[in-house]
Amino acid sequence: MAIARCVGLLLDQLDELAEPLPEELRRRHRLQGLREALERIHRPAEEADIGPARRRLKWDEAFVLQLVLARRRGEAAELPATPRPRAAGALLDAFDAGLPFTLTSGQAEVGEVVSAGLDSSHPMHRLLQGDVGSGKTLVALRAMLQVVDAGGQAVLLAPTEVLAQQHHRSITAMLGPLAGGGRLDGAEHATRVALLTGSQGAAARRESLLDAASGAAGIVVGTHALLQEHVSFADLGLVVVDEQHRFGVEQRDALREKAAGGRPHVLVMTATPIPRTVAMTVYGDLDVVALTQLPAGRSAVATHVVPAQDKPHYLARAWERIREEVNQGRQAYVVCPRIGGDEREETAAADTAEPQEEPGRRPPLAVLDVVSELAEGPLSGLRVAALHGRLAPDDKDAVMRRFAEGELDVLVATTVIEVGVDVPNATVMAIMDADRFGVSQLHQLRGRVGRGKLPGLCLLVTDAAEGAPARERLAAVAATTDGFELSRVDLEQRREGDVLGGTQSGRRSSLRLLTLLRDEELIGAARDEAIALIEPIPGSNCTRNWPTP
Repeated sequence: MAIARCVGLLLDQLDELAEPLPEELRRRHRLQGLREALERIHRPAEEADIGPARRRLKWDEAFVLQLVLARRRGEAAELPATPRPRAAGALLDAFDAGLPFTLTSGQAEVGEVVSAGLDSSHPMHRLLQGDVGSGKTLVALRAMLQVVDAGGQAVLLAPTEVLAQQHHRSITAMLGPLAGGGRLDGAEHATRVALLTGSQGAAARRESLLDAASGAAGIVVGTHALLQEHVSFADLGLVVVDEQHRFGVEQRDALREKAAGGRPHVLVMTATPIPRTVAMTVYGDLDVVALTQLPAGRSAVATHVVPAQDKPHYLARAWERIREEVNQGRQAYVVCPRIGGDEREETAAADTAEPQEEPGRRPPLAVLDVVSELAEGPLSGLRVAALHGRLAPDDKDAVMRRFAEGELDVLVATTVIEVGVDVPNATVMAIMDADRFGVSQLHQLRGRVGRGKLPGLCLLVTDAAEGAPARERLAAVAATTDGFELSRVDLEQRREGDVLGGTQSGRRSSLRLLTLLRDEELIGAARDEAIALIEPIPGSNCTRNWPTP
């Protein structure tokens, strides 16, 4: 009652308020005035007054948000960039001709859209999203080759050394002789692919820096080390950012500033499918394209919840299944939420749905404990190794190479294998304490199996009781492999977060009335109105054509 009296006193003293929404917009969408909306939402005469008042105030939030994003997009589009048109008979054509498979219709279509953006005299700013295994890296590589053909260089920025090394290996392998620029065994039109990370030896680092600065390396793959001041490029034409949510806007801008003649084109990739409303808010300053079609020949992944505490024999059977797969010449992952060795360390599951431990609950399972327990127990006799962030970079790379080459049977790891790791022979994954991970992270981890022609199996091991919210979340993951559907489940679980700032963990939101999932139509209308107010901008590559997964 005290709050109601205070609000009433304030409303009684309010005169007419300045309207943030244009009059024509209010008329088109039949919106109340701001003064009336505030009055009716706080002191409604009847219940029917609340809905229209709430709708008007939601429009204020949505329109201002979309106006900020539309302005950012417009300002970026006015900057100059060097066009990078596709060249006939050069590196990209040679790469396409050597592909052992046909591009999916989605990859071809998205490739054409990205190719057209690279040919613009204004910088392309595009978000490429797609489900696990849809071929985003292939689309990005073809874009990089187009830029190299046009005389420029491309950079691929990855959030971790494991992922950067994996990208470097996979790109080099995909290019084959086309990555042998300057070597006797290099093909015609070949370029070099350089790797730059913070922990490289002095000689390797010096060579990569020289290749980047001289232009000998058409493609440079690296981590945050690429952002350092002494890193330079001969002609930076394209910046590809993998796992955009792990980088700040300032970091992305620091890399773009390294282009000499105007701004480089930017292609941002996210391996986690996101709902359209999130794309319109979190990534509203980027044009969005989506890959929803998986390549032919990809096998389905069966997912099952393993209630280890309720039915311990289920967990015993899980280890038997891993042993059966290995006996058939296949490989397995076991994922744990943390590394171990320090009870105070934070969980390795950065996307965990339960960041704070419940009182009396045991600590999350750790790689260093589980790897020895498995090697001495249910998986004894198999070749088991650990992979985690505390290993030296060379050691991490060596473990991944041994696993990729089939020298290891089981890899016990943290979420360092979440994205970018591609071992087609790995067919089964057990995720320990699966309830401590978020929905999207579970989906990403599951995407590491079933990457070849062999069927995949994902086992979600949990101590959560039946009927608990955590079990319901795991059941949702087990029920579908559609990442776009799971992204909506994830948003419902985690909430919006601070979509205009850096806090996107879901614990805090700058939105007061607006809800991204429930107000999808309103947000779309606000976006159209904001674009209409800001545009037309000469040379803008903005589009209202949104993907509908």
